[in-house]
Amino acid sequence: MEYHKPVLLKETVDGLNIQPEGVYVDVTFGGGGHSREIIKRLGETGKLIAFDQDTDALENAIDDPRFLLINENFRFLKRFLRFYGYKQVDGILGDFGVSSHQFDVAERGFSTRFEADLDMRMDRNSDFSAYDVINTYEQNRLRSVLANYGELRSAAGMARMIVEARGEEPIKSSDQLKRALGRFLPKHKENKILAQVYQAIRIEVNQELEALKEFLLQTNEVLKPGGRLSLISYHSLEDRLVKRFMRNGMFEGEPEKDVFGKAEVPFKPVGKFIIPSETEIAENPRARSAKLRIAEKL
Repeated sequence: MEYHKPVLLKETVDGLNIQPEGVYVDVTFGGGGHSREIIKRLGETGKLIAFDQDTDALENAIDDPRFLLINENFRFLKRFLRFYGYKQVDGILGDFGVSSHQFDVAERGFSTRFEADLDMRMDRNSDFSAYDVINTYEQNRLRSVLANYGELRSAAGMARMIVEARGEEPIKSSDQLKRALGRFLPKHKENKILAQVYQAIRIEVNQELEALKEFLLQTNEVLKPGGRLSLISYHSLEDRLVKRFMRNGMFEGEPEKDVFGKAEVPFKPVGKFIIPSETEIAENPRARSAKLRIAEKL
């Protein structure tokens, strides 16, 4: 199955500081690009465990005795590592957001480029889709989703228009949604605003920020001291959570300090964040908004 190039491949895997006999986790397997690079650097007794909730990713499984692919959301990281006998690991890689494959398959409903049913499920076994958000959420809840996850200034008006339109007939497709939001989509800004709308709905459907928080909190337990987190985010909502967690071990507030005034934190950031080069962006436009952060367990 065709997947595009992995983003910041060398930088992300370098960030793990791989030990040949170590145990590593790729929580966003996708096309397996990052995983294949990790395996190249492992010795005979090294191990790579990968997670992906999308059944399409299973077709890319790597035929190697050192590799295990778990068809689950990374929010269940600790549970499944324990199930397979791993209490702690040496490094965890994550490349968040939607894979190029998911964007490029029209019927998945992730891309503004295609006419498609309102879907946007990363886990295709889920019963809850974009259709349910658009057609069943009451107006205030819709406004909240659009404002908080899409950072849309016109969220209140958009929610009102969606509720009005679905009162006439259910909104089942991307074209119907665009028509409902027509007055908020001026030609010169249509794609940008629609991308924000889609982002908001997708985050809600897949509980992306809740899953990310649950995952991050588990990394503190799952990583060995000296183990590394190497995580790529694509929008400010994700990046803010990753940045705060790596700095403070929490998402809000400040960590407690010891008697010497030193903050008690589980991680130390390694270097500054990394963004793709202009060459990489030209070769792989998906990389445009990527931001890599690396941290080490204390």
